[in-house]
Amino acid sequence: MPETIAASLVTYLVMLAAYYWARHRAIHIPAMIGVILFDLGMPFYLYMNRDWKERLIDGGEIFSFLIWMHLGLVLTLYVLYVMQVQAGLKLRKGENSLRETHIAQGRGILLARLMVILTGALLYEPET
Repeated sequence: MPETIAASLVTYLVMLAAYYWARHRAIHIPAMIGVILFDLGMPFYLYMNRDWKERLIDGGEIFSFLIWMHLGLVLTLYVLYVMQVQAGLKLRKGENSLRETHIAQGRGILLARLMVILTGALLYEPET
């Protein structure tokens, strides 16, 4: 299993722990910030360490449904992160009416992130 998939799975476990320990703000908030930063940094890491031109353009995978599905899931995850952070900041200010929204968004993020990890794992191609 490559290191990027393993790291993503570990951070997914951190995210699950943060979800279940949401009442412990000292754990929940830093854990979620760390996971979000990891997810924002992953495309840069992959760009710097993979030959995308050869695989996508020369190899013709740019037309692959799995590539586009993965990209769509990543963008969905980022949009959910923005909405989640906005709701979280308002919760910190005392707007408790957003609690259910924040919880529902958290469930959506867990599902979207799992799908991003799974599609990313399916796209993994061992180097020869």
